[in-house]
Amino acid sequence: MNRQPVEGFSKLSKEGKIEWLVNEYLQGDPKAINTLKQYWNDDTDLQQLHDDFSENTISNFYMPFGLAPNFLINDQLYTIPMAVEESSVVAAASKAAKFWLERGGFKTTVLSTTKLGHVHFMFSGSPAQLQAIFQNTIKAQLIEDTNEITHNMRGRGGGIIALELIDKTAELADYFQIKASFETVDSMGANFINSCLEQFAKTLRSLIDQSSELNHQEKESLQIVMCILSNYTPDCIVRAEVSCPVDQLAEGEVTSEEFIEKFSRAVRIAEIEPYRATTHNKGIMNGIDAVVIATGNDFRAVEACAHTYASKDGHYSSLTHCEVKDGIFRFWLDLPIALGTIGGLTTLHPLVKLALSVLGKPSASELMGIVAVAGLAQNFGALRSLVTTGIQKGHMKMHLMNILNQLEATEEEKNHFLIFFKDKTVSHHMVIQEFCQLRGVNSIEELNLNK
Repeated sequence: MNRQPVEGFSKLSKEGKIEWLVNEYLQGDPKAINTLKQYWNDDTDLQQLHDDFSENTISNFYMPFGLAPNFLINDQLYTIPMAVEESSVVAAASKAAKFWLERGGFKTTVLSTTKLGHVHFMFSGSPAQLQAIFQNTIKAQLIEDTNEITHNMRGRGGGIIALELIDKTAELADYFQIKASFETVDSMGANFINSCLEQFAKTLRSLIDQSSELNHQEKESLQIVMCILSNYTPDCIVRAEVSCPVDQLAEGEVTSEEFIEKFSRAVRIAEIEPYRATTHNKGIMNGIDAVVIATGNDFRAVEACAHTYASKDGHYSSLTHCEVKDGIFRFWLDLPIALGTIGGLTTLHPLVKLALSVLGKPSASELMGIVAVAGLAQNFGALRSLVTTGIQKGHMKMHLMNILNQLEATEEEKNHFLIFFKDKTVSHHMVIQEFCQLRGVNSIEELNLNK
């Protein structure tokens, strides 16, 4: 089909956008219209709220919203909301929570809450001279010129913590940064940080232009490249950990000593081997992202930060670590993560507000700990399965219902499969084979599913 660019798409009504989409890309299929509209909310005010979260919205995309109970964190019991579509994530987290409930639970420590932003700029004059001007004049003026922006944040205990001029000319000719450190308390603080940075750039431009210590050419060489917060926050970090006597770690026929050996080896492999570390850390993020999404935070920023931190020593490595010392097993996660509990979706999305209420309306620091615990629990559960029973048995049983739903199985057929796989490991091939036999056909193609 020879399609043409569309003009004025954003100005079309929601109905108009759907009509255009279906006619241009879906061959006028009326089922597509029904699919999109069945996810509209009957409450028009609520639907409008969701429409306003983004642009060119035509429907809502639902994700399962589940609960992982029995998390004992710093001697307080939590039920953790999780928004995730992947089978077994909530189940694995819940299982790990129950395991550690009987062994003292999880402990968290917020190590730091500093967030960062930069003014990236070019300057061809003397780095030493620029540093002197920055320390003697510019630095104090940057603080003063942002007083109006930082007023409310300072009232809540936050604000600008530090300012540095960073010389990056060894890596890129004439490249400098103003590195700014911030405390944003319970807000994510992106808009606050970026507003401060933009004012820094204006002040820098003005003071360089007025400087009597620089010549015309040096002044003209100043170019502001961009002003933007960094999603890498190595100084906004929380530690989550569990520990217990080694003799409490026996698993079925696996002795405590065997468990420790296998578990520690699995963690060590993830520490040294990037191929394994990537999947290892993905499992951690299964738990983390699910809580981040449920609480209305930016999971993309959290992902980017975590993976950058995993590479901080020059190679990609595990985010979790373990040790045995004096007969005590210890497993921990250091997670750099910037979260908010006020502003944005946290005050707008009804389910986000409910999720935060379930968690006891935590501060941003408390939420950092809860999220880190979800990631640690998920990783512990995955590693425990990998080194004992194997991960596929539990995972595929959770996946069984997804396969049966794709096959449009009846409730009676679903019950048949629950009994059939009671003593077997689920595989996609075996499900298809048994389903065809149950339906009396030779192949799945004969069923004409979704036709």
